[in-house]
Amino acid sequence: MEITRDVVIVGAGAAGTTAANELKKAGLSVVVLEARDRVGGRLWTDVVDGAMLEIGGQWVSPDQEALKETISELGLETYRRYREGDSVYIGRDGERRRFTGEIFPVAPETEKEIVRLIDVLDDMVAQVDPDRPWEHPDAEALDRVSFEAWLEEQTGDQEARDNIALFIAGAMLTKPAYAFSALQALLMAASAGSFTHLVDADYILDERVVGGLQQVPLLLAERLGDDVMLEQPVHTILWDQDGVTVLTDGGLTVRARFAILAHAPILYPWIDFTPALPRLKQQMHQHISMGFVIKVHAVYDRPFWREQGLSGTAFSPYEISHEAYDNTNHGDERGTLVGFVSDRDADDLFRVSAEERKARILESLSHYYGPEALEPLVYFESDWGAEEWTRGAYAASFDLGGLARYGADLRTPVGPIHFACSDMAGAGYQHVDGAIRMGRLVAANIVEAAHR
Repeated sequence: MEITRDVVIVGAGAAGTTAANELKKAGLSVVVLEARDRVGGRLWTDVVDGAMLEIGGQWVSPDQEALKETISELGLETYRRYREGDSVYIGRDGERRRFTGEIFPVAPETEKEIVRLIDVLDDMVAQVDPDRPWEHPDAEALDRVSFEAWLEEQTGDQEARDNIALFIAGAMLTKPAYAFSALQALLMAASAGSFTHLVDADYILDERVVGGLQQVPLLLAERLGDDVMLEQPVHTILWDQDGVTVLTDGGLTVRARFAILAHAPILYPWIDFTPALPRLKQQMHQHISMGFVIKVHAVYDRPFWREQGLSGTAFSPYEISHEAYDNTNHGDERGTLVGFVSDRDADDLFRVSAEERKARILESLSHYYGPEALEPLVYFESDWGAEEWTRGAYAASFDLGGLARYGADLRTPVGPIHFACSDMAGAGYQHVDGAIRMGRLVAANIVEAAHR
């Protein structure tokens, strides 16, 4: 089968479906090719053993204006994450402590260091343009040092370092703090407005969408109708300055003036480009990798932690599940906890059996919430590393030195081929908000190019 369009879009996540809708509004014809058997990419809301779970991304924060505009325009409703009561922190000494506010209940000298480091990072982040972090006056130097090494230069307080690293390494980039640079850490914070925003769970994890966040790309795809084609993995893109020919495993050939690759950049090597992408692009892609996190869903007959006066919010750099939250669905009598296991801890857990992995994770949750956490009615692990068309989570980031060296070329088109995904966003980096922003940006660039 052969079809012709103005623009062919590879990937039916938030970036791809946003770009397609913007292009159609501008009068251009489109087709969206999706390798999976569903729309949504890294957004996936599903029912598991009778429980609705957001297997992928789910939260909306106040600064995510592009996402909030889209949610409103699609007629979706949001609700606040439950946060009443005390949070829980387990320190380096293994002690469980209840607290309120943003700063963990640590020794006074450690608290002083944490507050100081947050102020230092906020000052540095204020100098970073999230769309152009490589233009920071000290970009190259900051990109040569790991975030872990940078923290060691700032303070001798191990628990202060562990907690500051938690907000970037475990909670966001899902890589060990020695595996990415201080500049990459600053970009992560700048993309959310400040480091303080990352520290404040009530800000960064503010709201959810009633019925699940996957509805955003699903509703956008509905507007495209038959122009979204599932189970069409792209294996070849032939291109020149006049356009592209895209070939899929499903036997489809698409001829178009432009192409948008709207999927994680680590998947580019799975496509045969003829001619090959420029050597700079090929080198750049070798310096980008996905993080790795297990998102754990545990559903109980009721949100029992609320009976203890707990909000469900829990943190510890020293636990297998380094953070956890009340993730109870809107209007649901059952209670749901969501926990996260990142980087090296996730590696270790995939070296043991599924039964032992579950036991270790639930044991970690019980350290926060008590023995009732050991017996959920429904238990499920979101393993995006096993997803063929994602291969990690939450997003891709550069290795040491990569951001300053290649960042300015990340979004640069190659002839008629454009690139758009949350992994290359500035504001909203690695979030749905960033995917929408990138979809809008690339669509606008193509509309301009099409009318030259």
